[in-house]
Order: sequence, then structure tokens, then C-alpha cells
Amino acid sequence: MTGSTAPTAPTAPTTPTTPPPEAVLPPRAPEAPAPGTRLGSHYEHCFGCGPQHPGGLRIDAVAGEGLDVTAEFTVRPEHQGGPGLAHGGLLTTAMDETLGTLNWLLHAPAVTGRLETDFLSPVPVGSTLHLRAWVTGVHGRKIYSAAEARIGGPEGPVAVRAQALFVQVKLEHFTKHGRPEDIEKVLDDPDLMKRARAFEVNP
Repeated sequence: MTGSTAPTAPTAPTTPTTPPPEAVLPPRAPEAPAPGTRLGSHYEHCFGCGPQHPGGLRIDAVAGEGLDVTAEFTVRPEHQGGPGLAHGGLLTTAMDETLGTLNWLLHAPAVTGRLETDFLSPVPVGSTLHLRAWVTGVHGRKIYSAAEARIGGPEGPVAVRAQALFVQVKLEHFTKHGRPEDIEKVLDDPDLMKRARAFEVNP
């Protein structure tokens, strides 16, 4: 047969969370926490990481060697959707929280612009998810990142994958759009680090 051409290999689909070709991996910020540092809560009442939120996830991420973090999250009964299984939206929140923590390594206040989540397997109540997130590129104000959650251990089966686009913002984003009494409480905190941390990450 003449005139035919060899089939081309399919290319991976691009989405708004795919870094463009001109994106770069920036260096870790000099002010970033040292590798192995527990990052704690960026705001004590945050649903994702706050220790004072009664039904929250209480995710406590740890800074990695590069532009990556790890975290753990145990699914409690109040986190279920279907009987005995974690709620899908809650799992998405866990991914968003962990991805948002990456911005602390870049020392760049940012908010979630888009989050894409793929659910690969059910996550039973009582399971401990081992999460890992990493920066995939930065272009202008846009920060691209990805994450995965494994059941039972860092090498366990992947239950959830996510890709995200965060957009860097100025402090005014929080003070303009946040609830005034909460903003005032944070700004009045004598602990400078807590004040900075509250506005550093907004997953």
C-alpha cells in the first residue's frame, strides 16, 4: 500500500494543571524550612491542618529535600461518605492541603486556582494515607504541582492522584476577602512566625 504513514504515538493530554513548556523548577527559597522540618498548621482553625478544628483532617506535612513535602492522614469515622469509606470530597481536601503546603517551600503566598483529582481505589475508614506532593513547574505567578496518596505506607498502593495550579497572591487577597474578625485575630498574634504562616499558604 502506498501513501500511508506510520501511526504516531498518542501524546499525554494537557490540562490547565499541566506546566507549559516555558515553566521552570525554581530553587528552594532561602527562607524555606529545612528538610525534615514538620510544617505544622498554617492556621489553627484550618479544616485541613488546624489542630483546633474538631472535625478537621489535622494534616501535618514534613518538608522534603527539594520542592516536595510528605504528610500522613488517618481517615476517621466523621470523614466518611459511603458507609465505612472516606468521602471523595474530603480526600480532595487532603490533596489540596498537602499541595498547598508546597508554597511554603517557595515562600510564595498562593491560592488554589484549579485542582484535578483521580480516585484509583476506595479508602476505608481507619486507613492511613501517606501523601507526597511536589512542584512540577512555575511560570509567572502560576505554580504547578502534583501529589499522590498511598494506603498503608509510602510504598503502598496509590489510592488518589492529583494535579494542581496555584496562583501567587499578595497579602491583600486575604485581608480583603477574609472574615474581618479572623483576619484581626491573626494580625494581633504576637508570634511573628504564626502571623506569616497564616497568610503563607491558603490551600
